[in-house]
Amino acid sequence: MAVACGGLALLLVAGCSGGGKGAEGGEEVRLRVDRPIALADEPVGIKVTGLNAGQEVTITSKATDHERVSWTGRATFTADKAGTVDLARAQPRSGTYQKADGMGLFWSMKPDSGTADESWFFPPWPEAQAGYEVSLTVNADDKQIAAHTLIRTWMRKGVTHKALTVADDGVDGSLYLPPSGAKRLPPVLSLGGSEGGPGDKFSPALLASRGHPVLALCYFGCPGRPDTLERIELEYFVTAARLLKREQGAGSQRLAVIGASRGSEAAQLLAHYYPDLFQDVVAYAPSHQTNPGFPKNVPAWTKDDKPVDHAPIPLQRVRGTVLAIAGGQDGLWPAAPAAEEIAEQQGASGDRHRALIYPDAGHGVSTPPYTALGRSFKHPLTGDTYDMGGTPAADAHARSDSWPKVLSLLQD
Repeated sequence: MAVACGGLALLLVAGCSGGGKGAEGGEEVRLRVDRPIALADEPVGIKVTGLNAGQEVTITSKATDHERVSWTGRATFTADKAGTVDLARAQPRSGTYQKADGMGLFWSMKPDSGTADESWFFPPWPEAQAGYEVSLTVNADDKQIAAHTLIRTWMRKGVTHKALTVADDGVDGSLYLPPSGAKRLPPVLSLGGSEGGPGDKFSPALLASRGHPVLALCYFGCPGRPDTLERIELEYFVTAARLLKREQGAGSQRLAVIGASRGSEAAQLLAHYYPDLFQDVVAYAPSHQTNPGFPKNVPAWTKDDKPVDHAPIPLQRVRGTVLAIAGGQDGLWPAAPAAEEIAEQQGASGDRHRALIYPDAGHGVSTPPYTALGRSFKHPLTGDTYDMGGTPAADAHARSDSWPKVLSLLQD
């Protein structure tokens, strides 16, 4: 990936700052970033220095998604008495976000074309492009006075990717393995929702960068699998889990499983029926019970060739923790009450499971932090458009607050 400002060394030493003197010819204006290259789930510190006290500046962020659509975030600030704008403390006077937020210019970006509420920022998949660039510029009086380019990385150096197919491997998905020699952390099986396909591949790449072998599993909507969410056999997930352990040589380590939306049902069922194989569960925007298939009204899940009953999912046999993460304004289903129901149950140790509920967030709580999300989406199976609920700011807070807690659970 090309690096702006003349190469990596200059980027790290000079911070890619540019511009010139302050408004009164004093200290040089600089745009300072504490980590020009960082994992995409890591916050960065951003400051503009060398301004005059009370000077108004506009900071703009730009990035490009996988369809080459440009996305822009923008905020206008007033410099403090020291001539500094610190994004972690400064409240925008106007812009794409409203409250002080050091990463606001990232999650609040809007597409330069299309409808913002229906658009989601997706860079190329991690195996195609290990990271993406975000360019920052500072303008005052219609003149650019500083600039900087950051690299947001999904896959740390040494992380490997392997595409799996039903024909060759018995399962379909993307396998991400940590760098050779990295500390071995528990393997993770990652499951998407009713959209089918591979689900989120960015979180698995980030987890592999931190030492977890991760399999982003497609359980329908891919070659060799059902076209829709119907009669998905739990044994298929077991096959995937055992393959994951073999690939990493995880031995007796039990797996964690992450499931989003409809995938949260499968995640909980796996920890209930196979406690010797699965331990901790992260259930994003969850249900606490099984539901019919989608879009057909048929059984969604089977075990031993028999439908799994449409009923609450018992979690007493789970040998780890089920962490349920939900928004109080979920527009698709009552995820917050479901999360509360999950947290009322005890696991095999006698400890209660846990819930993180964000009152103003919607259904979009499950993707990595600091990326821009829409508020609605067109379902690939039905063509219907669904309102996710919540607000971009609330969803962004939910994702940035919950992600470290997810990492802590998985690493424990």
